[in-house]
Amino acid sequence: MARYELRRIFLDRGVVGNPVADGILSKAGGIPVTMVNGIQEATRRLSSFEDSIGEGKHSLLITRQKGEFVKKCPGTHNRICCRYYIINLVVNCPIDCSYCILQGYLNNPAITIYVNIDDLFAQMEEKLSSNSGRIFRLGTGELGDSLAFDEMTHFSTIMVPFFSNKENGIFELKTKTEEVGNLLDLDHRGKTVISWSVNPEKVVEEEELNASTLARRLDAARKCQQRGYHIGLHFDPLIYCPEWERDYREVIEKVFEKIDGKGIIWVSLGGFRFPPYLKPIIGNRFPASKILLGELFPGNDGKLRYLKSIRVGMYREIVRWLREYEPSLFIYLCMESREVWEKVFGWSPKDNKALDNLFAHRVRSFTPMSQ
Repeated sequence: MARYELRRIFLDRGVVGNPVADGILSKAGGIPVTMVNGIQEATRRLSSFEDSIGEGKHSLLITRQKGEFVKKCPGTHNRICCRYYIINLVVNCPIDCSYCILQGYLNNPAITIYVNIDDLFAQMEEKLSSNSGRIFRLGTGELGDSLAFDEMTHFSTIMVPFFSNKENGIFELKTKTEEVGNLLDLDHRGKTVISWSVNPEKVVEEEELNASTLARRLDAARKCQQRGYHIGLHFDPLIYCPEWERDYREVIEKVFEKIDGKGIIWVSLGGFRFPPYLKPIIGNRFPASKILLGELFPGNDGKLRYLKSIRVGMYREIVRWLREYEPSLFIYLCMESREVWEKVFGWSPKDNKALDNLFAHRVRSFTPMSQ
């Protein structure tokens, strides 16, 4: 927590007296608290700053989720997607990655914490009961780091036990931090996956401001694995540069120095991609960043990407290096077409449902679930 400098907390008047909100405020120390009437007022206050996105990363908003907590991952057009469900419990995070799509995606720049947990539980129960024969994969970390503020919110201590008793759901926490202290003594029963985004140390240092170093992430992963958690790895976004082979080979060597490959439940690979509107935001906020120097071209989904030949070459090599250490790894591509899958693996899932079924088989091989 000390890594993240909080300058202000906005407290929505609608959650005054909420026990979860009170618990967060009790850990806030001397950080100034301002009462607001909902998200719009907090957004207006932050809009007065020249870099409202950057200032939002020093600002918490404690409020109520009025819509859906649990949503299907939107994926992208004409790409194979895995039918994952996103839990929007915390939106935005204090880590300031130059490539982060949230810079242009979110209307509200504050780190927003939703505290109507009873509604969340009801929605998760509804989703899991909608198809008792299906293994649902649900996770936080798509719209904000799962653990960056866990010392303040203690959300892991309520989410992990919830899923420990579910027969057809597995929960994933995605992070770039080392904040795993609350997880180590929980009875997770193999129903929670702790996943880390991994990149070379120089990418972490130059492009992932306020994130834990790769070494610290892997130390945290080892601690979690020693407590029986399944580990996930996300090589996403892969950053192309002249030294990429050396850099990513070194990442993989470091991973397997710390982690038992047989305890890695899945690995994703995804090349750097972003919608065109993000380019000027990256240029303005991170003028020293090198990630825009690569040749990036619009794909048929409208996103700028490396050439297909570059992506395929990177994926093939990384898959080969990973399987040198652990041949049984379950590796998948994020937001790629069937054509790219076939060029990388020699086969492709027929459709999204087929990939979801492969995930279900993998989950059952790690953890007893309903059949």
